[in-house]
Amino acid sequence: MTNQNELKQQILSVMDDHKVGSLATIKNNKPHSRYMTFFHDEFTLYTPTNHETYKAREIEENPNIHVLLGYNGEGFGDSFIEFQGKAKIRDDQQLKEQFWNDSLSHYFDGPEDDSFVLLELKPTTIRLMNKGSNTPEEITFD
Repeated sequence: MTNQNELKQQILSVMDDHKVGSLATIKNNKPHSRYMTFFHDEFTLYTPTNHETYKAREIEENPNIHVLLGYNGEGFGDSFIEFQGKAKIRDDQQLKEQFWNDSLSHYFDGPEDDSFVLLELKPTTIRLMNKGSNTPEEITFD
């Protein structure tokens, strides 16, 4: 079993190295998944979206989410995380500027664009998967 500090570092490494993953929300009491781009600040994930999307409405109705992040498709041994948590829509300018990058200009006019928001994903549990014989290993957040 990995110590907690080492486990946290391994999870953060997956978050650093992988930006595209699957976000699942709840729609009509059923999971609804889509690929998203993720940024992070420590263990909180952020993903950009338009405030008029289905996922934004789904989160307003039910904030429970699930994220898969990190699998490369190479087979067993590709470490990844399973991230369960709660989401909320954030439109404060400081966060929008912090996570803005030029690839978003495909969808938005800039960090000041009123339709541009971030989904803030706070973890309740993060599981590290496929990182040797000791996984899955899990961290629980309050």
